[in-house]
This record gives sequence, structure tokens and C-alpha cells, in this order.
Amino acid sequence: MAYSEHSEISKEVVIFHSNDLHSRLEQAAKIASIIEEGRIRHGKEHVIAVDLGDHMDRARMETEGTDGFLHRDILQGTDYDIVTLGNNEGLTFTIEQLDAVYSSSSFQVICSNIERIDGTMPKWLTRSTIIERSGLRIGFVAATAHFVQFYRLMGWETLEPIEAIKQEVERIRSACDVIVLMSHLGIVYDEQIADECEHIDIILGSHTHHLFDPPKLRSGTLLCAAEKFGSYVGKVVISYDEQQNKIAITGEVIPTTAHPEHTGIMGVIADGRKDAERKLSRVITVLREPLEVSDHRESPLANLLAIGLRNWCDAEIGIVNSGQLLGSLATGPVTAGELHAICPSPINPCLMLIKGDELLLALEQSLLREYQDFKPKGYGFRGEQLGTLAVDGLRVYYSLENPPLERILSVHVNGEILEREKIYRVASIDMFTFNVGYKSLANYQEVQFFLPEFIRNIMEYELKSAANITDCKIKRWIKN
Repeated sequence: MAYSEHSEISKEVVIFHSNDLHSRLEQAAKIASIIEEGRIRHGKEHVIAVDLGDHMDRARMETEGTDGFLHRDILQGTDYDIVTLGNNEGLTFTIEQLDAVYSSSSFQVICSNIERIDGTMPKWLTRSTIIERSGLRIGFVAATAHFVQFYRLMGWETLEPIEAIKQEVERIRSACDVIVLMSHLGIVYDEQIADECEHIDIILGSHTHHLFDPPKLRSGTLLCAAEKFGSYVGKVVISYDEQQNKIAITGEVIPTTAHPEHTGIMGVIADGRKDAERKLSRVITVLREPLEVSDHRESPLANLLAIGLRNWCDAEIGIVNSGQLLGSLATGPVTAGELHAICPSPINPCLMLIKGDELLLALEQSLLREYQDFKPKGYGFRGEQLGTLAVDGLRVYYSLENPPLERILSVHVNGEILEREKIYRVASIDMFTFNVGYKSLANYQEVQFFLPEFIRNIMEYELKSAANITDCKIKRWIKN
């Protein structure tokens, strides 16, 4: 395969690729304008549009309130040809929800390394596809992040991606002039695939939000990547010179900043927003008094979430950072939309077996401003800062007069003194298991994750409990 320009070209295919939009919907409208301009410039019969996953993010109200259907409408309105599943699609929507969204879509959904646990594939999902444009046969294979434990809880089985890709490439390669991998695996995997997998001409990368400007040639494979949040659109041009019998492949990224929002797609977004607002107007409960949250001191709303986690996971202790909650709740009706607004993160509960000394370290850190003000990035967190730790099942006695990390005087676990070497059943959130924020909480002995529930689902349940609303106002942190 040759990767250089040729003067006499008789066939040309242009691929536009997007990735990791994470529900930046207005950016999707700019991407639509770029793709539409590309079809006008190159001719619709020469253009293929693909998305590499994480188009959806349930932190966005319109995504949550339409169960992802708005994204289907945006992708269809932009006339995408192929999409693949990112972990935000596969791990935050149930199979039933994805069935509803994708079964009625006009685009193809492909992924080579995922199937139902029973080994079957949904009717809307295939392992690869071949599209012919301008006389060139372009084979597309895709793969998604290999999060085995999490996907199983959602009813999926993910296969080892490199082996799955090799098998699918081998199956289709004789029918293709060019093979493209749509990767939601990340840069490390992409580089390994370029080195180890034959017959892949182009890797369109995503998941780790990296940017190749210009694309990078590695082991004869062109690596392309367009960062995140719709800041760029990738463009790959495949040209066939009949006289020299050679294919040339070039690539670039197009910044979306200067491009207008597509009027039609903005209309689709507006309609989706109205649908979402109607659905999320559902009243969950009516509060008789407000519930406050704070990132720098104990607060009842954060305590209520800790109570909910403990109850949900049947644990001795509940522990969660207050930064998961972006605002307080006022007296009166609380709607699903309001709850989503203050708790947007697609974060799941988990049950950890963890030693007392690891808990004690996290509790000490929780008293320090640098931890409270820390701003986590990724891992499902859609808040502003880490916040302090809210707990249930604990009474923490402390003095701010002591030096940092020596401020806790004693900790009681359900009335008994905490033992440093004892293993406790602790209900918390999956974010901590990824070594983010209060990192000692990642030093667990065992962990059990709960999917598809989000912490806002647990909060919704607790807001209906008058007893727990009373309990959450009782102090867990007692200052000396």
C-alpha cells in the first residue's frame, strides 16, 4: 500500500470520522455541517461517514430524557453510514434500550468483539461491513473497550479485541480493496494492532481522546484520531490511480470551531430537548424542608446518598464523595429532571471488602482542602470537584487543631471502634476503584459492581423514605 499523492487519479473515497462526542450536541450540529459540505464538494457517492462510539453521554439531559433516541435522530439526520459502540453506549444503556434505539436506525452498527452472553448477536449488530464507493470496496471492522466484568453485568460478553479483529479482517479481506478499523480501544491498543495485525490499512482511533494531527504512519498502517467532544472531525481520502495501479491514503483533522451549526440538526436537538423535558418533569417526591449539599463540610443530601449506597449493597458502611451532587434540593416537588441535574454522573454502586486502615486514610484525607477541591477527570465523573466524604454506619470524631492526616481521634463502626486490620463491607462507587480521588479506597480485597443502576437511581429511591431523610440530618462527623 502506498501513502503518497498521485497526479492521475480515477477513483476517490472520502471518509469522515467522529468520536467521543459525549453528548456535546451543538458540536454534533457543526460536524453535520462539515460532512454535508464534504458531500457537496466530493459528491455524495464518494463519501462515507462513521462514528467511533461514545456519541451518547447520560450526563446530558437530552440524552437521559430520550433514552438515546435523540442520538439516533442526529446520526440519521447527518446521514452516517456506520457507527460502533463505545463504552458509554454499552455500559450505560441496557441491551433492551439499545435494541429500541438501533433496531429502527438507518445506519449500520458494527463491532467485532462483543456479543450477548449467550453468544448471539442482536439483529441490528454485525461484526463488520463492506461499503462500495466510486468502485472501491472499503471494509470496516470495529472493536470496543474490553471491560469484561462490567459488560457481563449488562448482558454482554466482550472478546479479546486483537484476536477478534484478526479473525474478522481475515474473513473479509479478499472482498476488500482497503480495510479500515473503527477502534474504541485507545491509543495503546491501536499502536499494538498496527504492529501485529496484517491487512489493516487505516485505524480510526478513539476512547483515549487522543489527537493525531497529522495522522501517524506506523508499520504501514495510517493511524487517525480526532480528539474528543466534537472539537475536530477526521477526514481520510482514499485515492486509486488506475494507471499506476496504486492506492494512496491521506488524512487530516478539521477543527469544528469556525463551522456553523447545521440548522436541521439543531432542529432535531430542539425537538429532543422538548421530549426530554416532558419525560423528566415526572415528580419523584415532595420535600417538606430543603436538603443541602456541601463540598467542604458534612451535609444531609450527601449523607442520604451514603445511606442509599449502604442499603443498596447491604453493607456495614456507606461512603461517597459529596462532589457527586452538584446542588441542593429545595422544599417542594423534586422532579426526575432536577435529580438528573444535580446528579448527572453515570456512576454505579459497588461493594468493596476493604481494611480499616485504608478507610481511615481516606477519612483523614477528606478533612484536607486539597482533596475536597481536587477536580477528577473521566471515569464517569461529571461533577466539578471531589468534595468531602459522606458516610453512613460510621461516627468520626476529629479535631482540626491536629496536624494534617492526624486529625481523626476515633472512628466507630456501628457502635464499635474501627479496627485497622479488620476487613469491612463498604458500599461505595465504581469511580474509587479506578484509583481516582480518595485512592486508598482502590486498595480493596474484593469488589462487586452493580449495573445498570446509577447513583441517581439510588438517590431517587431514598428521597421517598421519610425515615432516611430524617436520619441523613444526624451528624456522622463530630468535631472535638
